[in-house]
This record gives sequence, C-alpha cells and structure tokens, in this order.
Amino acid sequence: MTRDEITQAVLAARLERGLSWQDLADAIGKPVVWTVAALLGQHPLDTGDAEIVTGRLGLPRETIPVLASVPMRGALPTAVPTDPTIYRLYEVIQVYGPAIKEVIHEQFGDGIMSAINFGISIARRDHPAGDRVVITMDGKFLSYEWPS
Repeated sequence: MTRDEITQAVLAARLERGLSWQDLADAIGKPVVWTVAALLGQHPLDTGDAEIVTGRLGLPRETIPVLASVPMRGALPTAVPTDPTIYRLYEVIQVYGPAIKEVIHEQFGDGIMSAINFGISIARRDHPAGDRVVITMDGKFLSYEWPS
C-alpha cells in the first residue's frame, strides 16, 4: 500500500469504527493535532504506536512500516488550497503573515519560528456571537547565523 492509500484507509476505518481523532491520540499518548498530522502522512509514527493504531483501526500489518517511515512533508495537492478550512488558514497567513514576521523580528531578532521543534493545539472557546476556534502555535525561535 502507498502512503496515500493508507491515509484513505485510515480515514475510512476511523469513521467505520466510530473512533474520534482524540481516541486515537489517547491510544498512543500523543497530542491530537500531531496524531492527525501523522495519520494524514506528515509525521512518522514509531513502530509501537503504528501497531496500536493499526490494531484500533483494523488495518493490515503491512501498513505499519509505511506509517513508521519518514514522509514527504508539507505537500498540498494545489498551490492555493481549495478546501474552505485550509484556505481560511492560508488566508490568515496571507493577511497576517507579514505582520507576524515583523513582530517576530522586532521581539526576537533576525530569525524564524521552527516548524520542526514545534507544537500546535486547537481549543474551542464559547462566545455569545458563536464559538471561537483557538489555534496555538508554539515553535522554537531559530536565529539566522551568518558565517563571518
């Protein structure tokens, strides 16, 4: 099975078995957003975690080494995402990305936020005008270092 075929199998099996993403994250003791990203092909699971997930999902054992392999990260099928949720996140970066960059440079110096040494969480917050989505990104600051 290819990585894409396994991703489709994960999506189908999760729904068929009535499992939430949180159920799968809890089963392996990892954060839910990280777990979903891994099961969608963006992170490797360690073999033990892959065995647990495949067992919960009823997937064949031959999926384990693929789930445990280092993936090709960050590839979306189109240059500009068309899924509304992903597009809105893309829109947030288009609108606020330059401002975020300026604030990072002002407060930290010349550098970037790591996407490797990184955490992300999603929470729901009640609001009278409609519930709010709270996304927290937590990345290590990496300063640019130029050789002298």
